[in-house]
Amino acid sequence: MTSPAAETNNAPAIEVDDVAFEWSPEAKVLQGCSLAVYPGEFCMLLGDNGSGKSTLLKLLTGLLTPQTGEIYIGGSSGYVFQNPDHQLVMPTVGADVAFGLVNERLSLAAVRSRVSEALAAVNLAHLVRRPIYALSGGQKQRVAIAGAIARHCDVLLLDEPTALLDPDSQIELVTLVKMLVQSRNLTALWVTHRLVELDYCDRAFLLRDGRVIDQGDPQRMRTVLEE
Repeated sequence: MTSPAAETNNAPAIEVDDVAFEWSPEAKVLQGCSLAVYPGEFCMLLGDNGSGKSTLLKLLTGLLTPQTGEIYIGGSSGYVFQNPDHQLVMPTVGADVAFGLVNERLSLAAVRSRVSEALAAVNLAHLVRRPIYALSGGQKQRVAIAGAIARHCDVLLLDEPTALLDPDSQIELVTLVKMLVQSRNLTALWVTHRLVELDYCDRAFLLRDGRVIDQGDPQRMRTVLEE
């Protein structure tokens, strides 16, 4: 299935072209991996454990460098970890969202405005002074997303962000990201192993043995994987 965005000849917001990455000659993770996500799309990346999903996201964020191939991100990106406790570093919600703005040389008033806007976007404005340790897992993930929104990121990269959440919180988070993609003209690539989450995305990719072996309509993909 071709993306509607692709049919308009828009340049991809995320492009991976024939990328290979290995930890060693015996540990080849990605081999000839290619995919494209277009502006305004919410796409999901599926695959078995060890298929290279998290490695691919780290390549997209620049935390790793491919041995061969090309990677392109159109604009700035925000990365949401699987475990928010590995990402949130400040003592309170507002301070953590503001932390990502340190290098932007904004006035104090501008920082406060960015933090307020971002927390309102993820429905956490009322928790601006709440200690991070007092948050639920779902709230912590929303704080991480707020940090990306505060920095006006164009692309969200989410590495199994619901893996540690209960079923209700899982649906709340994926619904929120879908809404943000639509309302803020974001592009998102979400790594998952939960087939129910495919109900919320525009397209899906299946990663196996280091390469994308299938892509397209999420409901078709779900049917294929459930068989």
